This record gives sequence, C-alpha cells and structure tokens, in this order.
Amino acid sequence: MADVERGNQSDVTEFILRGFRILYPFQIGPFVLVLLTYFTTVAGNTLIIVTILVDRGLHTPMYFFLGNLSFLDIWYTSNIVPKMLQGFLAEKGVVISFSGCVMQLYIFGSQAATEILLLTVMAYDRYLAICNPLRYTALMNARVCVELASCSWLGGFLFNPVIMAWIYRLRFCGPNEINHFFCDFMPLVKLSCSDTHLITLAAFLLSSTATLIPFLLTLTSYAFIITAIVKNPSSTGRRKAFSTCTSHLIVDPPAQVPLEKNRTYGDTFPDRARHQGTSRSLSAVLLPGQ
Repeated sequence: MADVERGNQSDVTEFILRGFRILYPFQIGPFVLVLLTYFTTVAGNTLIIVTILVDRGLHTPMYFFLGNLSFLDIWYTSNIVPKMLQGFLAEKGVVISFSGCVMQLYIFGSQAATEILLLTVMAYDRYLAICNPLRYTALMNARVCVELASCSWLGGFLFNPVIMAWIYRLRFCGPNEINHFFCDFMPLVKLSCSDTHLITLAAFLLSSTATLIPFLLTLTSYAFIITAIVKNPSSTGRRKAFSTCTSHLIVDPPAQVPLEKNRTYGDTFPDRARHQGTSRSLSAVLLPGQ
C-alpha cells in the first residue's frame, strides 16, 4: 500500500540488488562459504547467550552486555545474509521492494549504532571495575545494567528515522539496480533523481556524531583504565586487569570507525572504492564485532 501511495512521487517501486552477479557461473563455492559462516556466527552467538543464561557464575554486568551484543550480532547478520545468499543463486539479481529496501537500511543502520553504544557501555563497565573496584557492585547493579542496555538499544533505533523518512520522499525514476548485496545508503541514494547533496551531508554529520562521541567516551574510559593499571604496584593485578580489557579494546575501534564510515560513503566513488566498500560491508555483516 505504501509503495502505491508513492506512485505520484516515484516511478520505481522495487529495486534489484546486483550483489555478486559477476560470480554467477561459479556461485556454489561462495554460497556455501557464506552459508557456513552465517551458521557459525549464529550458532556461536547463540551458544554464548545460552551459556550466560545457564551459568549463574556469568550473571555479571560484563557478560550481561556481552549477551546483548551477541543477540545483536545474530539479528545483524540475519538482516542481510538471507538476501545475500539469494543473490548468489539469482542470475539477474534479487528483487526487493522500495519499502523493504528502506526497512533493511534502517535496521542495518540502527543495529550499527546500537553496537557502537553497547561497546561504549562495555568500556564504561570495565572502567568502573578497574578504577572503582570497591564501589563497582553498587554502581553497576542490575537496574543500572538494564537501563544502560535499554538506552543503547533505544538510542540506536532512534538514530536515523529522520534520514529514512527523507529517503522515502526522494524521487526514484530509474535505473533501479543497486550495485551492492544489500540496501546500503550511498548505492541507494545515488539512484535518486532528486537533489541528494543535502541528505548526504545530513547523513554524514549524523553518522560522524554517532560514531565520534561514543569513540571518544571509549578512549576516555581506557585512558583512565590504563592509568590505573600502570599505577598498580602488583604485576599480577596488572595482568589480570589487562586480560579483562584486551579483547574489548581490540574489537571496539574497528567496530566503531569503519562501520559508520562505510555505511555513508561505501559507494561514494565508483570502481575501486565500491569494491573496497563491499569487502568491508561483507566482513562487518558476516563477522560482526570482529
């Protein structure tokens, strides 16, 4: 119904995701590889969630946020991979409605923003655990954990509804082929017949703000953490503190910076940048948080 109502504004009511059409004669190998990677990602994150729920020893703030991140990763990949797999088997590309395309983009962008916020909260949790160990239990109680996780989810999904509504009002008069394996921002906006300079600038400012502020908060948290660790006279204490932060510190910056950058500028420049953007997107979708 929504697509019918848009008829006066746009001639295009559906798009074709070209995906990896160039691989079509040899699609079975990549299809199986992506399918196995997808199953591994879902199974691994499901195992993490079940383990956290079953083992009462893991009912701590750090594992609570990790469980949220694992659930997000399952949803994150499931939003993109099914259409991607369908694209491997479709010689002429995958058809997706305009509304479906905008919804996929909205969910993808919201999940990316939510992931960044969750990682920032996890950095804050580690800051409290290491810099305020005596007050940690009181400061990071169950109610606070739920509030921080809820704010991360809510903030992530309130991140870009205005941009999505703006996209919905753009005019698309053809062509309707998206040179990507999912509805990413720039490949979609570039097909519009309307002036897209303003929406592109708005998306850049919004995504930059949503990335930079959490990233700076994370860096601040780890600056205090590193200072506290260096001042710790016990070598055992320093090793223990580093061991609780290393994996998060490795994952956090790669997850925050390229993800939002690629979402806005993944296809700004043709050819080389398009292939690099596709590679980054594929890695982010199949191995979220890695």
